[in-house]
Amino acid sequence: QVRPVESGGGLAQPGGSLRLSCVGLGFTLLDHNVGWFRQVSGKERELVASIISGGTTNYADSVKGRFAISRDNAKNTIYLQMNSLLPEDTAIYYCAAASGTTWTYWGQGTQVTVSS
Repeated sequence: QVRPVESGGGLAQPGGSLRLSCVGLGFTLLDHNVGWFRQVSGKERELVASIISGGTTNYADSVKGRFAISRDNAKNTIYLQMNSLLPEDTAIYYCAAASGTTWTYWGQGTQVTVSS
């Protein structure tokens, strides 16, 4: 089975922090461009952060300055550090790896809930 596996979701208070992790199951995740997406029920999936194999990062305007995507080559892991969380950050967060320009490999998602 070849897929990303996410972990680290949970409940946080507004203004709090969480760190999500994504590891590659059955493949070398860091050989691919990797993105963190999120989805709220009834809405389209949104790309919130991405990192290409060369290390360049990109962020959705809604998370700039609050979220940071990074990687650990030795652990074949991509992280999403989420700070200053807002209730509107509540969603299921998915890790995806691209083949070329297509997001091919998807994890099963991890729930993030921001609430007091």
